[in-house]
Parts: sequence; structure tokens; C-alpha cells
Amino acid sequence: MTVRKDAAVADRTSPDEELMRALYDEHAGPLLAFVLRQVSGDRQRAEDVVQETLLRAWRNADRLRGSPGSVRPWLVTVARRIVIDGHRSRQARPREVDPGPLELIPAADEIDRALRLMTISDALGDLSEAHREALIETYFKGRTVSEAAEALGVPAGTVRSRVFYALRSMKLSLEERGVTA
Repeated sequence: MTVRKDAAVADRTSPDEELMRALYDEHAGPLLAFVLRQVSGDRQRAEDVVQETLLRAWRNADRLRGSPGSVRPWLVTVARRIVIDGHRSRQARPREVDPGPLELIPAADEIDRALRLMTISDALGDLSEAHREALIETYFKGRTVSEAAEALGVPAGTVRSRVFYALRSMKLSLEERGVTA
């Protein structure tokens, strides 16, 4: 006695597997068409929804097997709810974007700024204490000549003179370091 291949496969399948095969064969195509309309033609998303719907049908196989009439209304309802849940979850979190365009936007280069500050700091170190104080009070602290003179305890003319010679020395010092205006 020979056993047909189909019969051997049928002997190894459970009633749940047979139900799933029947559900897939009968309802997967129309269900996919329905879901495609629900997800604006996104085939991958539609296939995922159909797969999840059939998985839920498999989990509820006992209830579906005993139900009278067609199972399609149940499948359509489940699929529609999965689509709605997916839409709601996407609305609840920020939309993902491709970071590629961000690489094209120029960003401030902090290295250049740091190098400039180091060079200026070194050049300030080359100045005499009196010239450095006058420059710091007027340029870096933003004080007027009169305010700087009062803070340093020297006449305003002395502050002007020190600032003039400090700037001239700074220019020479920066040129020696390769910085040009």
C-alpha cells in the first residue's frame, strides 16, 4: 500500500494548521486588498497587518472554529483595528527623519574658535603687565577709557597710550604667529 505525499502531510498537520491554511487561502487576498486601501497603498505595511491579523486568528482558533457564518467580518475588523493602532502609535511619537541632510548643514567649528583664543591668549602673554591690563579693561571688559582709568588708578591719557601700544604689540605678535588681518 502506497501513501500519497498529500495524505502524509495531512496526517502531520493539526486542526489549527488546517484552519490557518484555509483562512489564508480564502481570505488573505481580499484582506490584503482591503488593508492596502487603509494604509494608502503601502504594500509592506499592508502585508504586516495581514500577517498580524492571521496571527491573531490563529491565537483565537477555538473561538473562530465554532463561530457560525464567515470569519471575514472578524478578520476585517481586526485588521482595521491594527491599522488604527499603528496610526495612533506613529502619531504619539515624533516622526523619524533621515539624518543625511543634517550632514550637509554647516556647523560652527569650535576648533577654529579655540585655536584663535589660544593664539590671542599667547599674544596677550607677550605684552607688559600695564599694557595687558589696559587692553583687558577696555576691550575685554568693555569699559570706557575713563572707567578703565578709574579701575587702574591712572590718568585717562595713560590708558589711551597703553591701549595704543598694546594693540600695536598684539598686531606684531599675531603676525609672528601667522595670523593676518
